[in-house]
Amino acid sequence: MTGRLAVVTPVYSYLVDRFLIGYPSAGRWHRPDIKVVSLYANQKPEGDLSAQRAAEFGFRIYPTIAEALRYGGEKLAVDAVLMAGDFAKPCVEVFEADGRGVPVYHDMQLSGFENAKWMVESARRLNFPLLAGSPLPVTWRLPDIELPLGCEIEDALMVGPGPSDYQALEAMQAMIERRGNGETGVRAVQTIEGDEVWKAGDDGRWSKPLLTAALSRSDTPQGLTLNDGRTQDLVGSGELPKLVRKPAAYFVEHRDGLRTTLLMLNGAVKDFTFAARLKGGNIMSTQFLLTPEPDATYSACLAGKIEEMFVTGKAPYPAERALIVAGMLESCQNSQSHGSRRVETPHLTVKYQAPPNSQYCRS
Repeated sequence: MTGRLAVVTPVYSYLVDRFLIGYPSAGRWHRPDIKVVSLYANQKPEGDLSAQRAAEFGFRIYPTIAEALRYGGEKLAVDAVLMAGDFAKPCVEVFEADGRGVPVYHDMQLSGFENAKWMVESARRLNFPLLAGSPLPVTWRLPDIELPLGCEIEDALMVGPGPSDYQALEAMQAMIERRGNGETGVRAVQTIEGDEVWKAGDDGRWSKPLLTAALSRSDTPQGLTLNDGRTQDLVGSGELPKLVRKPAAYFVEHRDGLRTTLLMLNGAVKDFTFAARLKGGNIMSTQFLLTPEPDATYSACLAGKIEEMFVTGKAPYPAERALIVAGMLESCQNSQSHGSRRVETPHLTVKYQAPPNSQYCRS
């Protein structure tokens, strides 16, 4: 039987189209056996497609979230919810009032740690599957690598272009959560900016060999490569400070002793790359492949994971990943707004295990 899907979002987005029109999967076109039946969207910017899509595919647009979830009736009448924005509480209120919940996917970040914590705890309390996050952890990787489950990581570094710090932190977390006995939480964070970032590298606070390894996976080096096609060692050549006007470094101290770094290097590259040094000195690195618009086929990888949860009733990876990333980002922003001070994070005692099977796209 075809499942019924409610969409609750500030603005109609391309991700909804994946459940109306379908998406490429394993070399074929796949159309989910899930029917979008209702939509709530409280914003209609120029170019909004909600009315057009509703007319074409026959779903209804409702003025309230409760009506969308109840499909115009008196009780919850959908089998899953695709959500974006700060609409978690109205959805959970419907679940509580009607005595049951359904699988929920929350697009991108669960906003703010306390709100994110409330949502994760609500999912546990009401026993509904919850998935959240961006496409980055599940998109293709170049090269196709995964850190071994239970490995010992000595150091890890992520590179991202601004302003996508949430996605970069989430991708790094998806890699490092496979270490040891799993994630045990974050002890403290600090954000620094400007010339202090380069000084921190000279002082060894972040690893230049790991940065070189991460950038070696980039397909979008800027500067001289754009001018005349030359290959570049961005680290060794000294070009990075010339390309990046406002560098930022996010330092994360995990409770098990691991220290990780996110370098936001807008102007140097346009993709997301990662490197880690494992016990024994072996360095592993990869790029998180984001295919170009307008099709942005990397969203198909995410749509596949969302559909998997809607069909099976089980989230393919823990919502606690989104929870700890929301907390890290909020605390890093707090450090940034308070003069780059180190911020202790006793509230980030988030513990969870990575799924044994890798969840990123390989076909």
